[in-house]
Amino acid sequence: MPRLTRWPIWKRLRRRARRQWLIARALNRARALQPVQNRTGTIRRGDILAFVTLRNELVRLPWFFRHYRQLGVQHFLVVDNASTDGSAEWLAGQPDVSLWRTGASYKEARFGMDWLNALLRRYGSGHWCLTVDPDEFLIYPHHDTRPLQALTDWLDAGEVRSFSAMLLDMYPRGSLVSQPYRSGQDPFEIARWFDPANYTIRKNGEYGNLWIQGGPRCRSFFRDNPQNGPALNKIPLVRWRRSYAYVSSTHMLLPRSLNIVYDEHGGEKASGCLLHAKFLSTFVEKSAEELTRRQHYADSQEYMAYHSGLQDDPDFWCAQSCELQDWRQLEDLGLISKGHWA
Repeated sequence: MPRLTRWPIWKRLRRRARRQWLIARALNRARALQPVQNRTGTIRRGDILAFVTLRNELVRLPWFFRHYRQLGVQHFLVVDNASTDGSAEWLAGQPDVSLWRTGASYKEARFGMDWLNALLRRYGSGHWCLTVDPDEFLIYPHHDTRPLQALTDWLDAGEVRSFSAMLLDMYPRGSLVSQPYRSGQDPFEIARWFDPANYTIRKNGEYGNLWIQGGPRCRSFFRDNPQNGPALNKIPLVRWRRSYAYVSSTHMLLPRSLNIVYDEHGGEKASGCLLHAKFLSTFVEKSAEELTRRQHYADSQEYMAYHSGLQDDPDFWCAQSCELQDWRQLEDLGLISKGHWA
């Protein structure tokens, strides 16, 4: 277990109160969820679960499920936020999916995290739970030869309760719209490139998590104000308990100890990457839709930047871009780590 600074009692009580408030809020917002297919009765002890909120992601779903099923996720708990593209119907037909639907405000549910916190509390306790978006694809050291349960078994053996993964923005070489993405296709046949450096990192003093920014989104959309760029730090994989709660997306949790996913004494802990397949041809239409809905953080300022920048059909590739090879390449670049996992 990580050795934590002994915080003043009033700070610990304040964080405990916030955690209790987040849980109570989640249970209240979960009243808006209507079950479409509840197959949670098939969940077995030891199953690895995935929790997802989505809207109009039908084109992404076949590869997303293929990826996570191959890793070893046994059940998916999904909130569909009033999709109109057939996503809900597709999901309802999957035998390993429990589906809830809501037309409630994504923004008022803390960008979907209230809904997921409620489902995690009810169904995730005692399980390793993976909380991801439909455009996020987890990889980790040895993922090509070892299933996800090999990783979680190793984490259990070391009494480790959470596992971090940096969000790595992937992009194509050339125009987005000139390389159409088709449903069921591996998105990384197109979005094969990433920034190997150009990242900043700092520590959040209150919650203890690392805050990472940079990459192609910062240099393309936030070059004049990089401090407003999106956070790339994620803690998507957690051995869940009913008393846990995500605070801000999957960037940080309470209790605070879950955020100490790094070695404070100079070593390295195991970590992964979430390959981020946002920048495909479908993103142009998606960004326009989300800008109109205004349901994202800070009144959708991030999507305003995307929409403005996409008008010129940008090419994110640059001379420093790297083409993805495998997890060992990412380890050599310091973007992923085996830690002590041999």
